[in-house]
Amino acid sequence: MFSSLKVRNYRLFFMGQVVSNIGTWMQRIAQDWLVLSLTGSATAVGVTTALQFLPMLFLGLYGGVLVDRLPRRGTLLVTQTSMAVTGVALAALTLSGHVQVWHVYLAAFAVGLATVVDNPARQSFVSEMVGPDQLQNAVSLNSANFQSARLVGPAVAGLMITGVGTGWAFLFNGLSFVAPLAGLLLMRARELHVVERAPRGKGQLREGLHYVAGRPDLIWTIVLVGFIGTFGFNFPVYLSAFADDVFHAGAGSYSAFNTVMAVGSLAGALLAARRGTARMRVMIGAAAAFGALELVAATAPSLWLFALLMAPIGMFGMTINVTANTSIQMATDPAMRGRVMALYMMVFLGGSPIGAPIAGWVTDSYGVRAGLAVGGAISAAAAVTIGLILARVGGLRLSVGWNHGHPVVRFVPRERREELAAAA
Repeated sequence: MFSSLKVRNYRLFFMGQVVSNIGTWMQRIAQDWLVLSLTGSATAVGVTTALQFLPMLFLGLYGGVLVDRLPRRGTLLVTQTSMAVTGVALAALTLSGHVQVWHVYLAAFAVGLATVVDNPARQSFVSEMVGPDQLQNAVSLNSANFQSARLVGPAVAGLMITGVGTGWAFLFNGLSFVAPLAGLLLMRARELHVVERAPRGKGQLREGLHYVAGRPDLIWTIVLVGFIGTFGFNFPVYLSAFADDVFHAGAGSYSAFNTVMAVGSLAGALLAARRGTARMRVMIGAAAAFGALELVAATAPSLWLFALLMAPIGMFGMTINVTANTSIQMATDPAMRGRVMALYMMVFLGGSPIGAPIAGWVTDSYGVRAGLAVGGAISAAAAVTIGLILARVGGLRLSVGWNHGHPVVRFVPRERREELAAAA
């Protein structure tokens, strides 16, 4: 489960991310709370979130081009430093009492711009640290790292905000980047796996899109992640509405829903770390189960049943994310990896500004149960449809039969299916 931590460079990277991810979650909570306290408007909080994610939606592919051209370790030193400066600047404005809402907007947008390059650089740098044999394990541990911080960061932020104020949470986040920066500086360059850099030239963005379009295994994986990220992962909309409108239980239950889901996500990441390979059928099966469980949760009659369902939903959601991430990295030419991972992150993260308003409209018009059911139905339908497409591309057919009195449904090679039909 933790085999990639034997690699010294990755161990330094992982330890730095533990500290930095906690700081990132603290800043997210403090940022939303500060905007709400300054404006009293939930819409202003939504604007802050949009400003942080819109740069990835519109500029993500250009970030991938830069990542393929530049040394990833040096690129991360620049992006992580810029995010540290943003956190410290916002802390200084808040602690001095001069902060205004446009300062927070500007800081969120600045972090979003850095993320355009930082996300694909971090994703693709993993393979340079551990090599192909440990790639799935390292990607899974990165996800477990992030989910662990999701459990710790908001709790620490809540204590810090109520105890000493939001400014100190921003300061902690800014200073937390010292850990990953130190890890990057302490790495041994000679132990990194050599990766070919893309030469500077025209048409590299178009070249990356053509590369993905000609690879069914890549394009359909990204399409599936896009559907689920846009329609299935709108939990800030769904969970708050279930807590308030359906179960009338308040903020405590909303926090509990998120905590249970984070525990399930952490379990999913650790289970993925145990698997040695990223199998497409695992991703498709997890996506189908994820959509089906959302449909079940939409009809849950009690708060406790709904809360319990958040654990497997989180686990299958994380399985989709880790398996898709790993399979795309392993199947991509290293010289194209930055552009492909940028497209993947653009679709996965960029779907939120599109899907959240749609989910909110369905929830407001027809109720939150209908909203969650629609998200689950779209996710499950996308999984089944894309699974059948990939099976056809891979020369497989659906086989339905019996084995010792039990029904067996599986995909088999077309040749084998034709031979069985001829024998029958």
